[in-house]
Amino acid sequence: MARRQKSPVSIIYEDNHLLVVEKPVNMPTQADASGDLDLLTTLKEDLKIRYKKPGNVYLGLVHRLDRPVGGVMVFAKTSKAASRLSQQVRNHELKRIYLAVVHGIPNPPKGRLEHYLKKNKASNIVHVVKASDKDGKQAILEYSVLEKGKGNKPLSLAEVELMTGRSHQIRVQLSAKGHSLFGDQKYGAEVNKPGQQIALWANQIRLLHPTLKEEMVFTSNPPNEFPWDLFKHVPIL
Repeated sequence: MARRQKSPVSIIYEDNHLLVVEKPVNMPTQADASGDLDLLTTLKEDLKIRYKKPGNVYLGLVHRLDRPVGGVMVFAKTSKAASRLSQQVRNHELKRIYLAVVHGIPNPPKGRLEHYLKKNKASNIVHVVKASDKDGKQAILEYSVLEKGKGNKPLSLAEVELMTGRSHQIRVQLSAKGHSLFGDQKYGAEVNKPGQQIALWANQIRLLHPTLKEEMVFTSNPPNEFPWDLFKHVPIL
């Protein structure tokens, strides 16, 4: 029997319908104008090689992560799975939990943020707009502070659950609340230094298996490096 080759991307779970991986930081989810190697193309090529599949390989993109963000992502290996998972996304049945290191101490420690967001496609920057703006899209998230920061310029660890899936949503909404993410050059340039890696990580995905109808939970923890290592005593890490 031929030895199965190792995937270039860390695989968390795989069966006939699902492929769950840990997205590397600073890799585009799919092909973009940069021309850099993207995750979707990498995984398709990996499946083709590992399973010796001729021709094109199907792999459905169910959701996205911003380029600088790492963590757990789920892909569909069949069109049936893609359709059912996409329906779960639309019905808010597919749950996405993130970890974020933010500047300051959010108050209250638990809350729900609701904004209307508008994306400038030319600059790839998202702005908070009034609800009356016809181009604004409602964005909702819930956050919970897991560990409060200390000192004059504290960093805090927060857990964030998305209720909607807008572009740059977590980054924009927390910045609008006055708590930019550590390392976010786009929405927190006034408090971050050039070259810092954004501290936002896709920690958990909860979904119903598209054919087995069983609830499945997949997790990925951020790297043990600054600023995440400030909170390594927190049980979730």
